[in-house]
Amino acid sequence: MALRMWASSTANALKISCASKAHLSPAFSLSRCFSTVLDGLKYATSHEWVKHEGSVATIGITDHAQDHLGEVVFVDLPETGVSVSGGSSFGAVESVKASSDINSPISGEVVEVNSNLTGKPGLINTSPYEEGWMIKVKPSNPSELESLLGAKEYTKFCEEEDAAH
Repeated sequence: MALRMWASSTANALKISCASKAHLSPAFSLSRCFSTVLDGLKYATSHEWVKHEGSVATIGITDHAQDHLGEVVFVDLPETGVSVSGGSSFGAVESVKASSDINSPISGEVVEVNSNLTGKPGLINTSPYEEGWMIKVKPSNPSELESLLGAKEYTKFCEEEDAAH
């Protein structure tokens, strides 16, 4: 982890970029040296992502966040029916290195929880955008999505944040 952070910071300082991963999924991702940012999602500066489809928004932590956490060993998620508020904690993840709160990027009611994470919290590491999603929320204020970052803005935010550390 420390080596990755050093390498990322050094690459940013030297303005070195990685070879593109565009051949893997050109319409869906922007490449970064050590993590993937998917186009079509919204991102919070606290490193959660939101995929809004119809009347439901799926929420999880980003590839960047799971990379910095290391191996996730435990996930604490809310029950269905609970209300979450944009910018407030709804749960936590514990890794071999740290424990971190998970903030909801938007407000709403939890309509589904990813129960697979109870027995397999490592899905957050191996598949943060697909199998490692955390909760599904019925947004109470869909306009909150407009204040979140797009893929390009989130990528830039992560690069600047990594360069500052």
